[in-house]
Amino acid sequence: MSATVTVIDRSKGLTPRAFDRAGTGAKDPVIKARLARLQAAAEGRDAAGIIALALKEEFADRTAVVSSFGSESAVLLHLVAQADPNAPVLFINTGKLFGETLRYRDRLQDVLGLGDIRTLGPHPADRAARDPDGTLWARDTDACCDFRKVIPIRRALEGFDAQITGRKRFQTHARAQMRTVEYFEGRFRFNPLADWSQADLEAYVARHGLPKHPLVDDGYPSIGCMPCTRRVHAGEGYRDGRWSGMDKDECGIHGLDGEGI
Repeated sequence: MSATVTVIDRSKGLTPRAFDRAGTGAKDPVIKARLARLQAAAEGRDAAGIIALALKEEFADRTAVVSSFGSESAVLLHLVAQADPNAPVLFINTGKLFGETLRYRDRLQDVLGLGDIRTLGPHPADRAARDPDGTLWARDTDACCDFRKVIPIRRALEGFDAQITGRKRFQTHARAQMRTVEYFEGRFRFNPLADWSQADLEAYVARHGLPKHPLVDDGYPSIGCMPCTRRVHAGEGYRDGRWSGMDKDECGIHGLDGEGI
């Protein structure tokens, strides 16, 4: 697997905001020692081995997978299904997603045999208090992401000791230095695809015949909520269609104590 890191960064050198900065979050000496041991254990393992480290070895029955069911999600979910098809998969339905994403979730569940997809959403009271007319995204995208994504995932992860994400170093400037194993918001976080390139992902999808998100071939290489995602134009980075024109390339669900998704 290629370890080359190509950083796609719209911020042009701007200092990352708080939830875009890398942070281990481990201050307790016992936790720091365990983090170091897990990081050492992950060295030399491929993505499947890192997933097994979390799901089957260290945190069996205490690990959740976080997935957006976006353009690259099939790779991580296929690897997870090989290790444990009944691993809990947390998916946030913000209420603003493309219909194609919801149908893609259902298709991947069927194709991969995923037995425990947990669809989350904003609490009705939060929605009524913070975005009664559904237009908060147009006024304050950070606040919209917070109650539609960050708060629901925080609640859902409370019962787990570890999480697995599909984050890659090449995706944003903030992710370029992330570790394969981190400690974040009170739990261990595994990033088994951290050093994969776009070419690696595409080759894996082709090799295993995985279904692609239907919007990819329509000009959406990175897919989030419908109001904040546009097609990418020729010559742009693949994530330039997310929050276009804003100093924002992360929603924050993996960044409650200082690090972004």
